[in-house]
Amino acid sequence: MARLWTYMRRYRGRYAFGLFCLLATGTMAMAVPYLLKHAVDAIAAGQPTSTVAWMALGIITIALVQSVARTFSRFVIFNVGRDIEYDLRNDLFAHLERLPLAYYQTQQTGDLMSRLVNDITAVRMLLGVGFLNLVNTPIYYVYAVSIMISLDWKLTLAALVPYPVVLLIVKRTSRQLMERTLRVQEGLASMSSRVQENLSGIHVVKAYVREQEETEEFARLNDDFSAQNMELAQVRGIIMPVMRAVSTLTTLVVLWYGGLRVIGKALSLGDLVAFIAYLHILAWPTMALGWMLSIVQRGRAAMQRLEQVFVIEPAIADRAAAWPEGETLRGEIAFEGVEFAYHTPLNGHRVLSGVNLTIPAGATLAIVGRTGSGKTTLVDLIPRLFDVSAGRVTIDGHDVREIPLGILRRAIGFVPQDPFLFSRSVRDNIRFGAPAATDDDVQEAATIAALDRDVGELPYAYDTIVGERGITLSGGQKQRVTLARALLVDPTILILDDALSSVDTETERRILSRLRGLMRERTSIVIAHRISTVRDADLIAVVDEGRIVELGDHATLLAHGGFYADLFQRQRLSEELEAL
Repeated sequence: MARLWTYMRRYRGRYAFGLFCLLATGTMAMAVPYLLKHAVDAIAAGQPTSTVAWMALGIITIALVQSVARTFSRFVIFNVGRDIEYDLRNDLFAHLERLPLAYYQTQQTGDLMSRLVNDITAVRMLLGVGFLNLVNTPIYYVYAVSIMISLDWKLTLAALVPYPVVLLIVKRTSRQLMERTLRVQEGLASMSSRVQENLSGIHVVKAYVREQEETEEFARLNDDFSAQNMELAQVRGIIMPVMRAVSTLTTLVVLWYGGLRVIGKALSLGDLVAFIAYLHILAWPTMALGWMLSIVQRGRAAMQRLEQVFVIEPAIADRAAAWPEGETLRGEIAFEGVEFAYHTPLNGHRVLSGVNLTIPAGATLAIVGRTGSGKTTLVDLIPRLFDVSAGRVTIDGHDVREIPLGILRRAIGFVPQDPFLFSRSVRDNIRFGAPAATDDDVQEAATIAALDRDVGELPYAYDTIVGERGITLSGGQKQRVTLARALLVDPTILILDDALSSVDTETERRILSRLRGLMRERTSIVIAHRISTVRDADLIAVVDEGRIVELGDHATLLAHGGFYADLFQRQRLSEELEAL
């Protein structure tokens, strides 16, 4: 909860004003029964009607001012809760944006969304309604009990006899509320994850006719969630009736014992009426204690889940080393004794071992190899999507870990093998990395990516919304949109990770012919399986089991007679068979 205090301190001025309004509200609420006491005693003593009328006017005036103070207290405190909710949600999203890819490999998207939405809402309830009642209840009790003691301390003690029951119930149910609330919120996160996975993979669900099974699985999760909610409701359901019973019992005690004291002339009728009025004021805080406790425990559980994300330090971040003012990257890349392993919750899986490779600035490197040999991991190390386990990757002699992330990644245009598009227009997807780009720039990048003809056939051309993950486009179209996106940022280093695998041979040839001029002006790395894609590269690296086993140009590797030559012969044979 320490993190929550830092947010509350930002708004301590407004909280102080809200607290002042609560004190004013409580003070005026306590004045009404006191005036009522004097009015009753005045009537009993046969005083003039004008005296009672003035007291009634005083009660009306106080009630009006009290309503204004109460409105301000709720307006200020509830709005502070919403402002902290706003800050907390922004900070959590910004923190998630800074976390490395490795973190997301072990997390469910639905669970993170639940924390970002539902848990932060629970914290807002704690800081709004919860805070107001946490402050208001003690104020009312201190005020009311103090005045009640001043009226008749014996009657006050009699009225407070049932209250140890309240303390016992609060003590016994507090931990249960916390534990069950946490289980409910985790259950909601599990359901959110299931829904998110099914909706994102609905085409797979339908393709394998799994609708019924997935519906049954969701029903099971929903049953578990309902059961957890019922367990929580049972605890909350016990508190409210007991609190109401305590409040009613207290009133009965006061009526019985207070009546005896009025008859015995130890207490005036006005005192008894005031006493009952103060008990009436305490009735709601007493009955609402269980509800308030539930809000507090739910907020605490939610903050505990949020803290689990906040405490994770970004493993990949800028280091303290100063970067020379105005220095830019030329694009010479070197891998020096690079080793890398994915550290999963179960074990560490080594992917790269002893990689040494230099790519001159402006050169084109092609990487080929079997599936799972480490090609993608190798290029992921350049923009620091992951950091090396040993050795180092350098650009122009600078270890990439010493280059500010903003400078490093803005110098790289990356086209991943799994193209991702946002549910926005084609234009917005292309200029995602360069939002200030003009329409002419967007069209030029699309032309180089051989996308211009396809865009012309879309219903709204560049303004066509592509749907979630680009679902309305074909695989080849999505790859070309991501290629155009990378070209638009005019990078010093261009990385194409199997970026044309879904494109037909003719379109690939057209794209490569348009790219050659651009690739001569920048360092380019191309991962591909087709020899036609890589044969013109300055340097070709064959990767196998995390090591570079062959290195040279197309002619050299053919003469070597190894993996590359074998791949070339098989692809040429396949093309000849297709031509028959």
